[in-house]
Amino acid sequence: MERLAGTVMLLSGTRRALLAFLAGLIGVLALPPFGFFAALFVSFTLLVWLIDGASAAPEAGFLRRLAPAFRIGWFFGFGYFVGGLWWLGNALLVEADAFAWALPLAVFGLPAFLALYYGLAAALARLLWSDGMGRIAALALAFGVGEWLRGTLFTGFPWNAVGYGAMPVPLLMQSSGIVGIAGMNALGVFVFAAPALIGTRRGRGPGLALAALLFAAHIGYGYYALHIAPTPEGEATVVRLVQPVIDQAMKLDDSARAQIFERHLALSAAKPAEGGKRPDIVVWPETSIPFILTDNPDALVRIAAVLEDDQVLIAGAVRTESAGSGKAPRYYNSIYTVDGRGQITGAADKVHLVPFGEYMPFADLLESLGVDAVAMPGGFSAAREPQLLTALGKGLYPLVCYEAIFPAEITGAADAAAALLNITNDAWFGRTPGPYQHFQQARLRAVERGLPLIRAANNGISAVVDARGRVVAGLSHDVPGFVDATFPGRFAIDKWGKWRNWSFLIVLGILFAAAGISRIGFRNRTN
Repeated sequence: MERLAGTVMLLSGTRRALLAFLAGLIGVLALPPFGFFAALFVSFTLLVWLIDGASAAPEAGFLRRLAPAFRIGWFFGFGYFVGGLWWLGNALLVEADAFAWALPLAVFGLPAFLALYYGLAAALARLLWSDGMGRIAALALAFGVGEWLRGTLFTGFPWNAVGYGAMPVPLLMQSSGIVGIAGMNALGVFVFAAPALIGTRRGRGPGLALAALLFAAHIGYGYYALHIAPTPEGEATVVRLVQPVIDQAMKLDDSARAQIFERHLALSAAKPAEGGKRPDIVVWPETSIPFILTDNPDALVRIAAVLEDDQVLIAGAVRTESAGSGKAPRYYNSIYTVDGRGQITGAADKVHLVPFGEYMPFADLLESLGVDAVAMPGGFSAAREPQLLTALGKGLYPLVCYEAIFPAEITGAADAAAALLNITNDAWFGRTPGPYQHFQQARLRAVERGLPLIRAANNGISAVVDARGRVVAGLSHDVPGFVDATFPGRFAIDKWGKWRNWSFLIVLGILFAAAGISRIGFRNRTN
């Protein structure tokens, strides 16, 4: 290991950049659908050794001294994000005639931008670098900060944060209920980078012991939460998830709207499995109603004909409202609740829109420059705050599509909810890792909040997940149909909620202290 570490440190030029890229690419194996978390031990061990050798001339200025580490972090991030996000390009091929030109931007441009955060993380770590365990703490601190920035700046895009690699199964998900994904990012990097100490000796014993202790605590708490701690009991309410698996090209075909609507109705009206109870709540995916529902009273009549009086439909649809005289109407990506009489009883609009997909950033500025700034016909407007939905007396906290990847999107209103409700349409991404990655991040929100998750996808993974992240019932990707499941219970209170607000800062503070003390000792040590 010492010889391997020395070889990696001494690499230069193209070979050095290529190894950093491959190290990031290897880390993708920890993500869904693979879930091979051990790959991150290889990735971050190599990254530590590469940063060990990332030095500039002694007379170089401040920024030039950090540049070698920044380059290593950037190539590492570029490999990680190209390997983990290449499937985004599939969405552009749905309407290839119009958007195929942007394929390189999705497959390489976005990863190149996101890699800047990992470049900054490596540069920040280099500021506190030492020759022992302190540099592992510095890297964990820096990646914790870098991932927080990635999830916050420019509306944020925290997809595939490194902490998810440490949580592929429910046993390994429970720690996020205490420290959240932000804390898991930092602590995960510390554990994953610790094997680098084997190749450089100094600090090896204490560093590996601490990493092993953290990993053991991670597993131990998971076992406690799943098998010893009390688990809320399920309720009598039965939920039906409808997954029609409609090709995205068909959804964009205006002539297919009636056919799409009827497919949803047929799955909703189907009899339950033998011995099963009729569903109380039926859930359709995002934009499942292919027209403006309030402009089509006949559609509400058809829904009423399918539902019993005491059933409720929850469905994704585009909602419109007037913006005033002489102005174009506003459109919202919304969720409706409809009762058994065909009456709309509630609605919730999406708060966190997708840049360039659902709205155009800096639209006013671009329009003032004469640039057409409409991302899609009509574009979408964002709701100011989440609106809790109610179905049969149960509060449901709405998360439309990728809102589920943002922990901060789940506000205090969730305290009054019986479950999280996530509707999505992952058909945009075809048979790629994207839908699996999306599902993993959504189920982590359930664990963090101590709330069950009800998730309906047009195509993707539809499932009812309990408050521990375990799948109660579901449909796999590309499987059309429906699934009925008993409504899982929620915990009485989110006892770690207030702690999570501070845990990230506490974790970073401890790591900063460890890295800072080590750095001071390193600088004062006689060469």
